[in-house]
Amino acid sequence: MIEFSGVTKRFRRQEVLKSIDLRIERGQRVALVGSNGAGKTTLIRCLLGEYTHLGRVTIDGEPPREHRQSVLSKIGFVPQLPPPLRMPVGQLVRFAASLCHADAERMSAVADDLGFDARRYRHHPFFKLSGGQKQKLLIAIALGRDSELLVMDEPAANLDPDARHQLFRMLAEKKDKAAMLISSHRLDEVAALVNRVIEMDQGRIVLDDEVADSVDMASRLAVTVGMAEAEAAFAKALAQWGFVEDGDPCRWSGVIAGPDRLRFLGMLSRYAALLTGLEMNEIAATEEATDVA
Repeated sequence: MIEFSGVTKRFRRQEVLKSIDLRIERGQRVALVGSNGAGKTTLIRCLLGEYTHLGRVTIDGEPPREHRQSVLSKIGFVPQLPPPLRMPVGQLVRFAASLCHADAERMSAVADDLGFDARRYRHHPFFKLSGGQKQKLLIAIALGRDSELLVMDEPAANLDPDARHQLFRMLAEKKDKAAMLISSHRLDEVAALVNRVIEMDQGRIVLDDEVADSVDMASRLAVTVGMAEAEAAFAKALAQWGFVEDGDPCRWSGVIAGPDRLRFLGMLSRYAALLTGLEMNEIAATEEATDVA
């Protein structure tokens, strides 16, 4: 579906991409990882046809710069940095839907699932939204349409735990219908979402490997954490994940999205000296259905 052949990109004297050869097929969910400056965003912009470059990029055999309308109609894109648009939210949703012949109401419904009421904010300028609100709306625009390729640059940044779970659930629904390219500077942010990892460093691909594809992206885990003593910093970190005291300031409980387990464990590792207990149990789908009812 996607093919990069000898793609090289230079900004003045700096060579940012160095003869990239890469092929991504439908059904592949690719984590594009690497430190800041590794070339990830430049690679994505070449894929979207935003940059001129040496070499060749094609999507289904079509170069994106020469066939922008055809190619972009296949892509749902979530940028790393929200554009500084002054357009009201309602107008932005209708405009985005018109470009890809999608249903604006469907995009608004996806925003609802993520916890952002696009209808309520329809007259509100996009640039005045909070970082989390902007991210939810951009994800809703990308996922609230039929697309063959999802390109997401740090998609879960600025999302609260509930919104992250909803994002992972939506990606699970699309995993067999679209190829996905998910960029992040940290593998633990996206490891459970993907079945292939590509790492970039200084404009080159230094790792390209298939990974286990066993985590249910729609799963949730009930978690209990015990600490040796009440610690304000640890409690604050848990509260940011939506955890609450479980009848004791040294015992906290909450629910995390299954794909977030590695990221959550990474947070806990910072407080390993205080950690006295950890219990994680997957919540059965029947339990979730009962809770919703």
